[in-house]
Amino acid sequence: MAGIGFELRRILAEESFSSLLRAYGYAGLISSGPWVLSIIGVMVVGLMSLGSVYPELLINQFLVSVTYLMAGSLIFTGGLQLLFTRFVADRLFEKRDAVILPNLLGAATVTTWSAGLLGLGTVLSLFADTSVVYRVLLLAGFVALCNLWLVVIFLTGMKRYRQILLAFAVGYGATVALALGLRPYGLEGLLAGFVTGQLVLLGVLFVLVVREYPGQRLVAFDFLDRHQVFVSLAFTGLFFNAGIWADKFIFWMNPVTSDAVIGPLRASVIYDLPIFMAYLAIIPGMAVFLVRIETDFAEHYDQFYDAVRSGDTLSRIFFLKDQMVFSVRQGVYEILKVQGATVVIVALSAEHLLRAIGISTLYLPLFIVDLVGVSIQVLVMALLNVLFYLDERRVALALTAILLIGNVALTLLSQWLGPVFYGYGFTLAMAITALIGIAWLGRRMDRLEYETFMLQG
Repeated sequence: MAGIGFELRRILAEESFSSLLRAYGYAGLISSGPWVLSIIGVMVVGLMSLGSVYPELLINQFLVSVTYLMAGSLIFTGGLQLLFTRFVADRLFEKRDAVILPNLLGAATVTTWSAGLLGLGTVLSLFADTSVVYRVLLLAGFVALCNLWLVVIFLTGMKRYRQILLAFAVGYGATVALALGLRPYGLEGLLAGFVTGQLVLLGVLFVLVVREYPGQRLVAFDFLDRHQVFVSLAFTGLFFNAGIWADKFIFWMNPVTSDAVIGPLRASVIYDLPIFMAYLAIIPGMAVFLVRIETDFAEHYDQFYDAVRSGDTLSRIFFLKDQMVFSVRQGVYEILKVQGATVVIVALSAEHLLRAIGISTLYLPLFIVDLVGVSIQVLVMALLNVLFYLDERRVALALTAILLIGNVALTLLSQWLGPVFYGYGFTLAMAITALIGIAWLGRRMDRLEYETFMLQG
């Protein structure tokens, strides 16, 4: 995160309203870009294909296929994403930039083979009743997305933000254009456009990474060295992504709340649309999260540990620690304030919004509940980020395990209680995780001096 943190601090140093807007604009696009643009791009393809692709079931099959590709690739690579992020961060701290690109290629090799084998087994065994072209595209899309999430790791570390934004514009522009151009070929045409667009995005982003981190070797697998691997991070990444998607899969797998779409893939008409629409409202909170964590907190964090390493006076160290704690509290407060205001504004206009895009207002209660849930998710992500800064890997692991278990248990309970309670499982799981995370982080901050000086080695 050092790259974007440095750039955001430079922009904010101009102390003007325009610089403030630029900083939050950059943060919102970088932090939410892959997530939101993928949702918007796929929705645009689906909406613009209405009336052109017949029957309408094919559009639904396309949207569901892409959703499963996104979910499956994020969960499958969740462990490696976090593990590899830590490896890259450590090498950058050691100023060993030259080993990053070979290890990225190594990680891509491992990802491609493992995702390819898993995907091949899946499409051969579970999608036998679909066309060969559809199965090939499904496999290619899964492998491409798994690699894309690895490359996205580098985005916040690079300072070429205009190029990054241009890359996303090109990638998702190609996705929409190709999918719409190939829509006369039905489901396979739409999916071919999506997969090709993702490959274009992957290629452009990979070129940017190569230019930023040139290497001296072709391929390396140092990131798998047992002396440099933190297994807890792998499970944390897996639990977090599985925890985010657990409620969706539960609704998809329940025959009462879902319908068969294509092959083994199912979708929930009741549940899917409200929660995916709710995710579009997280941009303000994500922008605040990135700006506050990567400016105020990161700066005070660096000052505190620099003072410790350089043997500064105890009073100075206590002062910097208090500044760091204050920056965390302010960051949490601002996330709650901004995202809370977003929830209120969107909730008040939700009925008109749903009608404007042709969605039944019967979705309104569930949409508002989901809106609260995804807003709390922003806070959970901020807490996890601070815990990673403090190297509290076990706490982060426990927190993501609570999220996963809580989302599964409470979502199942909400289904048992009936439609009125749909969405509350996800939202309550997020709320419980956030409250426990705040309590644990507060305790960690209270003991920061002791653990910094007395628990080393």
